[in-house]
Amino acid sequence: MPLHSFYLPQNARRKLSIWILASLSAASLTACLAPMTMEADVLKYDRAMIDGLSQQLLLNIARARYHDPIHFTGISNIAATYNYQMSAGFTPALTGESGSVLAPIFGVGAAENPTISIVPIEGAEFTKRMLTPFTADKVTLLLQQHYNIDLLLRLMVSELRMPRQGKDVAFRNDPYDIVGYPEFRRVVLHLSTIQDSNDLYIEPLIYRRTWTLPAESMTPEGLEALEHNEVTVVFDESKRLFRLTARVTGRIVISNYDPELLSDAEKIRINETALKGPPNEIIIDIRPGYSGGEYPITGKLRLRSFLSILTFLGKSIEEEPEYFVEKDPRTPDVTENPNHTMEIWEEEEEPEGVSLAVRYKDNYYALAFDKEHSWNASGFQLLHQVYQMAVSELPKTAAPSITIAK
Repeated sequence: MPLHSFYLPQNARRKLSIWILASLSAASLTACLAPMTMEADVLKYDRAMIDGLSQQLLLNIARARYHDPIHFTGISNIAATYNYQMSAGFTPALTGESGSVLAPIFGVGAAENPTISIVPIEGAEFTKRMLTPFTADKVTLLLQQHYNIDLLLRLMVSELRMPRQGKDVAFRNDPYDIVGYPEFRRVVLHLSTIQDSNDLYIEPLIYRRTWTLPAESMTPEGLEALEHNEVTVVFDESKRLFRLTARVTGRIVISNYDPELLSDAEKIRINETALKGPPNEIIIDIRPGYSGGEYPITGKLRLRSFLSILTFLGKSIEEEPEYFVEKDPRTPDVTENPNHTMEIWEEEEEPEGVSLAVRYKDNYYALAFDKEHSWNASGFQLLHQVYQMAVSELPKTAAPSITIAK
């Protein structure tokens, strides 16, 4: 098929060139605008979610101060659509003798249409998680993030149990317990000084356990299953016995020595003692002859639930305020020993310059300033992490929910 050529006047060619240039410029701007807009919105939603959760945590501490019900909501889903538009053209210039010259015009625009699903966090599963005490492995995970053990235990532990005259005596982490509270504070403060010298061990007891079985009781299938579970099997032909050896991971122990220094028999003894208690207990074994051993401590820490943590912080605002406790004379000098596990201000007027504040029942509640160290800020960060450990993943299709289309 023959190609047909056609003629464009010079003025028309100029118009076409300018229009193409304007279109390419608008397309280029649109391509740049799209990722910049989405990046800004992702960060905006991220900040909004973190700020919302922080305010909810502080609000629930205020609710606990009045013994009001605790409640949380969460954002389960954000679906945002973006509409980018481009326009291009040309128009005569409106300046003096240049009126016959064409000037390009172009424009770009972006529209955002997010849909946000807000879900009330409630139900039997969530309530169970709020009421169930934390287990020792979660405390170990947090301590691996280099949190101060004094701060962490003051927040998460309900009581310390130590042997006295043949029986366990509870020293409660509760200012109302005028005998138990000071003792608890002195113990965790001493543990903090051992942590500061990098001599504190928070490890599970790992030992090898051996037992025997008659040869007649062992089947080929059973033997294969044992080997699959990393159990070492040795056959004693003279006694017609199988000798089984397995590596066992026991309970977590806080100590001032490496637990690997202990014999298997002693590890088993300590672990069997720990197994007599609930899974929310951690053994403490601070022995003489090691760092901090001038103040020997043997006992068990019993962990709280998340609801108990909020209740403790709420009561400390006015009902059961914490107070200063002097360290034990055997404890080295300490840099931090604040009165409050987390200091919350209660004011009639909105505090100025605070990073976080909420209003509840005609009062403002704010996280107190840290004067020298970041104790309060670290405590609130820890509370946020503990909350994440307590709640389950939000369902993506939960009902009822509140959907907001902006």
